[in-house]
Amino acid sequence: MYDRNQLYKRQVNIYTERVPNPNSMKFVMNFMLSKDENLIRDYADVSATADSPLAEALFGFGYVKRVFITKNFITITKDEGIEWEEILSELKSYIKKYIDEGGEVLLGQDEDDEPLKIGTDNDSVTVRQIKDILEEYIRPAVEGDGGAIMFHSFDEHTGSVKVLLQGSCSGCPSSTITLKAGIENLLRRMVPEVKEVIAEGV
Repeated sequence: MYDRNQLYKRQVNIYTERVPNPNSMKFVMNFMLSKDENLIRDYADVSATADSPLAEALFGFGYVKRVFITKNFITITKDEGIEWEEILSELKSYIKKYIDEGGEVLLGQDEDDEPLKIGTDNDSVTVRQIKDILEEYIRPAVEGDGGAIMFHSFDEHTGSVKVLLQGSCSGCPSSTITLKAGIENLLRRMVPEVKEVIAEGV
């Protein structure tokens, strides 16, 4: 019989993936970092890392400027003044050793915690459509680029959708283009009530 707990067993293998933001890199694990599949943690500086000892430790490297943790990968954004070739091996080795030795990635991850709900009972039909499209079509692509997208709000009077872009998408030169050419066009085509998409964190 398949043991679901094997999914969370820490036999650590890490591979890296480049993303559109040249200053960010995905460090992908061969196991889940949390049992919450909707986990998103975005740390813009060390002062916000109270719930992540690993993120705090990574900021100890002077060239680390942002740490993003979700599902089975960590996206690190570096100082643009240093090349990945100079630091990639060091970061990869550090993360592997940290987890191999039992270091905590996130605090307070209780296995009985309820997963984050995508929708709420108070959502309008339009908001539910927007959230469903973000979850099904847009979120996987954004995660592939080392980031995350979250619904923030919808103004029914103006047709404006506000989203939050995190991880490598924050500060990425191509994020604005992706937002307008991809996300906005898709939502406007599939949900006629949507007239524009505005992002925070870009």
